Amino acid sequence: MINRRIFIGTLAAVLVPAGTVLGAIPAPEKPSISVVRSPDCGCCGAWIDHLRDSGFAVEETLSDDVEAFKDQHAVPQPLRSCHTALVEGYVIEGHVPAEAIRTLLDQRPDVLGLAVPGMPIGSPGMEMGDQTEPFEVILWSDSGTNIFASY
Repeated sequence: MINRRIFIGTLAAVLVPAGTVLGAIPAPEKPSISVVRSPDCGCCGAWIDHLRDSGFAVEETLSDDVEAFKDQHAVPQPLRSCHTALVEGYVIEGHVPAEAIRTLLDQRPDVLGLAVPGMPIGSPGMEMGDQTEPFEVILWSDSGTNIFASY
């Protein structure tokens, strides 16, 4: 009868390439997101903290002319907020929850981006204790806008 320990060791030697540590699964890469914001805006910093806490690698750029960046990336005027970000080819405008960004990246629709217009109380980065107001995440493309998620 073969010893169980010998059998498992032999099986591992056959199935696992040399140099591989059993159980060593590479950690998934953090999605990288680039945020452009005004140096005077504190809520933008709080939104960035929300992204980092949610597993995003954030590159932050301070700009005195965030509007020019929004113009460059064709953010529609009615969807604008205080900061703009780029992630994997999409534009993210305003206080979009990390959960909605991850869903966008998972689904990969043919759109330009997501936006939370204005600065709704209770959205990520706009927390004010127990105060909240409902808000929608808007998906936009060349053909128009749709509600992507409601909070």
